[in-house]
Amino acid sequence: MEKPILEMKSITKEFPGVKALDKVTFSVKRGEIHCLVGENGAGKSTLMKVLSGVHPFGSYTGEILVDGEEQKFSGIHDSEKAGIAIIYQELALFPELSVYENIFMGNEITQGMSINWNETITQAVDILKKVNLDVNPSAKIKDLGVGKQQLIEIAKALKKEVKILILDEPTAALNETDSDNLLQLIRELKDQGVTSILISHKLREVLAIADTITVLRDGKTICTMDTHTENVTEPVLIKNMVGRSIDNVFPRRENIKIGDEVLRLEDWSAYSPGLGRDILKHVNVNVHAGEIVGIAGLMGSGRTELAKSIFGNPDHYRLSGKLYVKGEEQNFKNPHDAIKSEMAYVTEDRKGNGLILIQDVKQNISLANLKEIAQNGIINENEEIVIANEYKRDLNIKTPSIEQKVRNLSGGNQQKVSLGKWLFVKPGVMILDEPTRGIDVGAKYEIYTIMNSLVAKGMSIIMISSELPEVLGMSDRVYVMSAGKVNGELPIAEATQEKIMELAIDY
Repeated sequence: MEKPILEMKSITKEFPGVKALDKVTFSVKRGEIHCLVGENGAGKSTLMKVLSGVHPFGSYTGEILVDGEEQKFSGIHDSEKAGIAIIYQELALFPELSVYENIFMGNEITQGMSINWNETITQAVDILKKVNLDVNPSAKIKDLGVGKQQLIEIAKALKKEVKILILDEPTAALNETDSDNLLQLIRELKDQGVTSILISHKLREVLAIADTITVLRDGKTICTMDTHTENVTEPVLIKNMVGRSIDNVFPRRENIKIGDEVLRLEDWSAYSPGLGRDILKHVNVNVHAGEIVGIAGLMGSGRTELAKSIFGNPDHYRLSGKLYVKGEEQNFKNPHDAIKSEMAYVTEDRKGNGLILIQDVKQNISLANLKEIAQNGIINENEEIVIANEYKRDLNIKTPSIEQKVRNLSGGNQQKVSLGKWLFVKPGVMILDEPTRGIDVGAKYEIYTIMNSLVAKGMSIIMISSELPEVLGMSDRVYVMSAGKVNGELPIAEATQEKIMELAIDY
């Protein structure tokens, strides 16, 4: 029997007050696609950081064997020398530099004392072919879409003659087409002898590509399953991940009561001076109290731009058309105006724009409504603590303390903090942009339950989502956008994935 290319034996890793990994055993066969799944906080990323040298030898206990030889990585450079490369969800590219400069960063081709740029470009073209990417190697990274940037990260890894490629949530920010292209590339790399380890919350994606799947829960190895010999299904994975069955991924809403109209857009258009073009064209939508309105569409269709244009226009688009809140025409000059009209916007980029990661939970929750707990410009810290503890309890934010830095929380709990921050402004209309991106199935269920609870109390939710099952499972109505226009409106009883995609694609 062939030895595994990778064995991790009894890996234990502790942080102050937390045992992140508890005697985890993990092995990968040569040339397979191995998926690592589990809830946020299960230990997946920590395990891969141990493997890649981010957590060096001595900071954990246990053994790592690559090709049967024990490894004691003191840093990332050591793991790369052993043929291991990791690509994180937050891509490590330099946006102002060219494609070829990024591929060869730190591994420059030299001639004497200078860099041989001609040879660099020639080799870059060859590597780009390996990842099926047809771009000008001189193009700047910032001018490329996220899908192409992801492929360039893989090209960087291939330049280093990688044996084991680790991808952390590689499709989290990609549209369906880019996701399919990436998964196909991983299959092709398998044929070329590259072993891949994928961390993903997208269980359908996992089942479509995995040869084997390892489940972690609470820092422990629960099981490893072979998809070719075992009947591995989504319910089986969910049960192993969360320790219980979740029969319906989307919790049911009882006694749905749709109230009066609370928001209406008429002939709403937006021009972006930065892009030099119209990004929204004659949009007409309405939202009622107690309703979840889904906004579907492909990446670049204008969904986030629509949200921002409504929420005080922070990107300074040139707007035309009319915006009504509770029947009164509004002209928001900034997000503060929108907040005063009881609107809230939970951004898709919780780490970049939604939260201040170096601050703690209580500071983030109070951030959007400091005037509520301040007097004469001084924050009442006791009141801040009381409010933060209320949202910690009501939203089931899993944190040792409200004084925990938000950067130390799992993705699902960060999202709950972001929700708490905007609930504290007591909105009537809440815009949720990709509310469950990058979070696990258990945390998703909790977010959905919170959403249902909010609309049951009369709040209105506009939900932008790239996950069609989520749109169909949570919405009362769906608007489908394409190229800045609303191509159609579907009552949920008539909506299907096929109908949404037909409206989302401009022929």
